[in-house]
Amino acid sequence: MSIVDVFAWIVLIVLVASTVAVIVFLAMLPGMIAKRRNHPWAAAVTVGGWVTLFFGFALWPLVLIWAHVDAPRAANAEKAQ
Repeated sequence: MSIVDVFAWIVLIVLVASTVAVIVFLAMLPGMIAKRRNHPWAAAVTVGGWVTLFFGFALWPLVLIWAHVDAPRAANAEKAQ
């Protein structure tokens, strides 16, 4: 193997590793947002983020929106007043 072949393998390994890291980060992102915002269903949002891996991130935007929406807490705040 020449130097060019070794360099090509290194580039390929770095690209595959970075792709996997980005996919894992995107799967974790809704759960991290939900936990930081004290979402009432943070565990379900976390599971939803990981489940979207199997569906090719087709439902990922919905899970991300769900991580930002905390409507049940607003209903509870109205009852307290």
